[in-house]
Amino acid sequence: MMPLQSPQKSPRKNQHQSPEKGAKRAKPPPPPFFAPKNAAPSSAIPSSSPAFATPAHPLRPFQAPAPAKAAVLPIILPPATLRPLAFRTFTKKHSLTLTSSALQELASFIGRHCGSGWREEGLAEKVLEEVSRTWKNRNGGVIVEGTSPELKDILKNLEGSMSGGKIMSGPRGLSRQNSLILELIEDSNHSKTRLGLRPTTTLTRDDSQTSFGMSSVDIDEEPEEEELQDIRRWIKVISAFEQPRYTYNVAKKHFEKIASKPSLLPPASHKTEAFRNRYNVIHQRLLRNEAFQTSAVTSARTSALRRSGSAMQSHKITAIANLLGRHGTNHMLLGMLVILPTGNLAISDLTGTITLDLSHAVAIPEDSAWFTPGMIVLIDGVYEEEEESIGKGLSGSSGVGGTIGGRFQGFFIGQPPCEKRRATLGVSGLEGGADHTIGGGFGWIDFLGVGSARAVGPRMQKIEQRLLWQPALADPDSPGRGRVVIVGELNLDQPRSLQALKKILSLYATDPEGSTPMTFVLTGNFATHAVMARGGSGGSIEYKEFFDALASTLADFPMLLTTATFVFVPGDNDGWISAFSGGAAVPLPRKPVPDLFTSRIKRIFAAANAEAGLSATEGKGGEAIWTTNPSRLSLFGPNHEIVLFRDDVSARLRRASVRLKSKATIGTAEDSQPPQAEDVTMSGANPAPSSPLAPNLEAMDLDDTAQPRHNTPPRPGGRRDGNEEPTTTATLPYDVLAARKLVKTLLDQGYLAPFRQAVRPVHWDHAGALHLYPLPTALVLVDATAPPFCVTYEGCHVMNPGGVLVAGRRGVARWVEYALVGGAGAGGSVGAGRGGRVRECTF
Repeated sequence: MMPLQSPQKSPRKNQHQSPEKGAKRAKPPPPPFFAPKNAAPSSAIPSSSPAFATPAHPLRPFQAPAPAKAAVLPIILPPATLRPLAFRTFTKKHSLTLTSSALQELASFIGRHCGSGWREEGLAEKVLEEVSRTWKNRNGGVIVEGTSPELKDILKNLEGSMSGGKIMSGPRGLSRQNSLILELIEDSNHSKTRLGLRPTTTLTRDDSQTSFGMSSVDIDEEPEEEELQDIRRWIKVISAFEQPRYTYNVAKKHFEKIASKPSLLPPASHKTEAFRNRYNVIHQRLLRNEAFQTSAVTSARTSALRRSGSAMQSHKITAIANLLGRHGTNHMLLGMLVILPTGNLAISDLTGTITLDLSHAVAIPEDSAWFTPGMIVLIDGVYEEEEESIGKGLSGSSGVGGTIGGRFQGFFIGQPPCEKRRATLGVSGLEGGADHTIGGGFGWIDFLGVGSARAVGPRMQKIEQRLLWQPALADPDSPGRGRVVIVGELNLDQPRSLQALKKILSLYATDPEGSTPMTFVLTGNFATHAVMARGGSGGSIEYKEFFDALASTLADFPMLLTTATFVFVPGDNDGWISAFSGGAAVPLPRKPVPDLFTSRIKRIFAAANAEAGLSATEGKGGEAIWTTNPSRLSLFGPNHEIVLFRDDVSARLRRASVRLKSKATIGTAEDSQPPQAEDVTMSGANPAPSSPLAPNLEAMDLDDTAQPRHNTPPRPGGRRDGNEEPTTTATLPYDVLAARKLVKTLLDQGYLAPFRQAVRPVHWDHAGALHLYPLPTALVLVDATAPPFCVTYEGCHVMNPGGVLVAGRRGVARWVEYALVGGAGAGGSVGAGRGGRVRECTF
């Protein structure tokens, strides 16, 4: 047996050793269990000091333990038992529809994580409420499917934040503000917070804010003072090729984002998909209109309504395929005007095509819009059946999906009624207040990639109130920053155009500091002819010299270059695409002018910012943006959407329009009728004020007329009472009639190029960039063939500056000034806090 030695003897022996011997021998390391423990962080508590009687070894900071999840005994919850509670939460409260698979997933999740207390303690109701709210925030659609990855991701995130069947609220649970998971906090930061010290890292939100429609918008609850001084921080120019692509799902009655990558050379099936999407958008817009909403008691009250003279009538759209076997019956069709290979006019929808006869058709309202092949229109008439279809063998096979036999005799034709932006998004405007909402609509959809109206709209309204409205009320005499200067067609090969531009910029350069316009929009054609189509290198060299001359003109105004954003929109004569098109209609959308020609202009902006000590990379100083045609200008997220489009639409409409009955013929027919038969009716409907082809006709606000009375109903046939006395369209100037006709056509179509592909080609995968749905707050339509105007129709302000040089008037320049706050509308009135006016000056 080995004897054990006491541990106290070894230190005694070391005491009798000589100092020299002890110095030579190294001190052995202490045992592991005697090793000193890690000291506390030096920044946590002050060091020891006799004067303050602090301990030599400070106390260890409090470490917050991770919350332990309470044990829950899982149960098997039948879906039928959960169905009443799920129906009350999803369907009645949030207007969602649960499929059987989704109900099974929710029942399994609640039974596994809530246990037997799912009903008594109200645990299941909280889980269903959280799931439904998060589903709507992610734009999941009306129907909740159990196989969707969105629902599985929601349940996965919810599982990590539950403890004892309850949803945790706090830094480790779900935020009640936006139902997003916050990132976990480091233990050291958490301990410093418990000790009253500032943590080294701040709480950050997860990147899943994109499900809220907040992908490209940096939103602060209280922006810094430096950021509040310039509203250009909230401006974003959205290219047509960068705009999110959506398609309307008829089954879900919701817009879905297209995940596939777009192509400039797509398969032929994408052309059909583009037409189908455009048709479905207009069709669902019509079904939301009151004139097309049916009721269960409509048929029982039809006779009573006719006797009482009520204007409420419901109309039904008939599919073309359903006309077979219904000879001599009256129907209303919704379809696209097309031209058959035989040269005859026809109308086509998703079910088929039928030959159209418009020899006796009149427009409702009279002469208020254009009708060209390629437009989706409403036609009311009678179906006449024949033995075989006209043009059989050339225009397609008979039956569903082809040209059916017979023809459709149209008597009334009109544009599909437009829908206001507020009704589409389901949010309120200035009249309803900040908290008032209409309900329904597509307010949760991020159409532009800057945030949805429901998600970021209220916050953006507060920022807009602080940046635009408060300064305008404090100093009403100041012009303010909330202005957009729109210069029309600028032909750089004409020296007088540069002189006119220089005069316009000199007027704004004299504004007080901090009151200059925030944006200048310059549109093409930047060359009168397609100089790049001449061949050789001379055309491109000459084209670049045009922009060098423009750079020399802009360099004379350094104040505007450092305080404004210049946006350049090309035309059909601009490069590179004009090199092979020769100035003809090019496919839309078209790309911006290449950087090869605009490099000097960008150097001018960089030199002006450097001289002023500003940096464009930090969001300070002016900038030049070369965008596509069309493009969109977003201000304060989804609150202001301005569409920029350069095209001679008016001339193209006049060339391709369908000839209808002239007004002289209509007037002769009306004079021969007795006075009581003057009203124009459609399909047994009441007079035109309730006609679905022209429901709730609203007078357009013009910049050169006083604001009309919106309570005055229109006359049958499209006439409307004027400002002082009842007037007809014959008494209005031609420019006013042309402006109204052009604006109503485009906004009712909800499409910027309502023509055939042979007349105005469109890239099929990017056709969504041409949609005007929902209606923008403003539309800049630069049309050199139309008179200049500023018109407001259904809440959308449409402006056309025309050319910068006024034809027939030497030394006169013209442009449009659009003001977001205090803008002069009709006759100096302010419409909804914004408006444009046509301005002129001499040079």
